[in-house]
Amino acid sequence: MTHPARDLLRTTTAALAPDPDANPLVPRIAAGTAPRATLAALALEQTWVIPADRRAFEHLAARSAAADPEAAAFFTTLAQGEALAGERLAAFARACRAQEVSYEPLPGCQAYPAYVAWLALNAASADVVLALTANFSAWGGYCATIATALREQYGFTEEACAFFDFFAEPSPDLERLATAAVEAALDAGRLDQELAHTYGRLLQRYEAMFWDALSATPS
Repeated sequence: MTHPARDLLRTTTAALAPDPDANPLVPRIAAGTAPRATLAALALEQTWVIPADRRAFEHLAARSAAADPEAAAFFTTLAQGEALAGERLAAFARACRAQEVSYEPLPGCQAYPAYVAWLALNAASADVVLALTANFSAWGGYCATIATALREQYGFTEEACAFFDFFAEPSPDLERLATAAVEAALDAGRLDQELAHTYGRLLQRYEAMFWDALSATPS
């Protein structure tokens, strides 16, 4: 039996998947050749990204609550997840000896949360659900690789790896909420698949900029 919403999420994720060889940094982390200064920069960039994304998701949830409750539930869960991730990030930053006070974030790294904020203000909720779900698949894969490498190549503790473990684990609840949101939008005829794909492609490009910028940080 076909399920249009689930099928659309799957095909969109496949269509928007980045080239697995395009990320310049994650393979270096996996091999243990990325300098610890770059890991520290990764931690510090995330101290800007996580709260920004959380507030964007909270805004999307509030904006969607009346007309699109299924999407609102999805964004609420995302915002709660960002809050939990933020709690785990501190241990990774400490393990990297990241110096937050003197750090100035990189424009290439902060383009992603800036675009998520743009989506929160301008895009239709269901279109954002579809675009974000496709993007999260790649991010989760990167986090799984990094979590393994931090243990095996850098000797980090379980606590220091928890931030990446959190995103690496598939979330059946989030998948269920995304499917419900997309299904409701399809039934109501308010999902613009072409526009959602545009949003998804831009999210993937901005994420690529994140890794490119980090890869260029001096050691």
